[in-house]
Amino acid sequence: MSDLDHVKHAPAELGLHDLLASRWSPRAYSDKPVTTEDLTKIFTAAAWAASSANEQPWRFLVGRNGDDTFSKILDSMVEANQAWAQHAPVLVLSTGKSTFSPGPFGGAPNPYALHDTGAASANMSLEATALGLHTHGIGGFDREKARAHFNIPADFEIGASWAIGYLGDPAILSERARAMETFTRTRKPLSAFVFSTWDTPAEL
Repeated sequence: MSDLDHVKHAPAELGLHDLLASRWSPRAYSDKPVTTEDLTKIFTAAAWAASSANEQPWRFLVGRNGDDTFSKILDSMVEANQAWAQHAPVLVLSTGKSTFSPGPFGGAPNPYALHDTGAASANMSLEATALGLHTHGIGGFDREKARAHFNIPADFEIGASWAIGYLGDPAILSERARAMETFTRTRKPLSAFVFSTWDTPAEL
């Protein structure tokens, strides 16, 4: 484990599985490529996420640094994210189909599409962590620019952009991004979001 991974690791006293405790979202990536074998495992993990009616509404656009897909995903990002994401070996754009495919619910709205795409993305991220990689979900991008770049159909909602790769040297980052990279992570207490009735903490 690198010094930075150690800093970002969830506190041991929480008792979390190490795979969950060691997952975090860096901005500094090395130029070491991600193998086809590992990318296949990462997206296979996404495929095995739970989804409403087993719809599997997710679609992922995947680009390697230097190719056209990567460039289009990067171009959709706000400038501050472009500054660090340009170094990642892989960029991904997640989308979810907002209507059910032909079948029992054929054509009906699927209100769970992005929820389920998020579940697939979490699987993707955890498999990457298990393989010694890191991911970073990115919300700072222009969804309509991304839609135009890839001619994404209207019945697909755009979820998030993702960077995938190996941890790099924080020295390549701007001063602000470097500070964010190196601070100790914190989380809200369970009482802030686990309720028995609204705004009343549950007794677990």
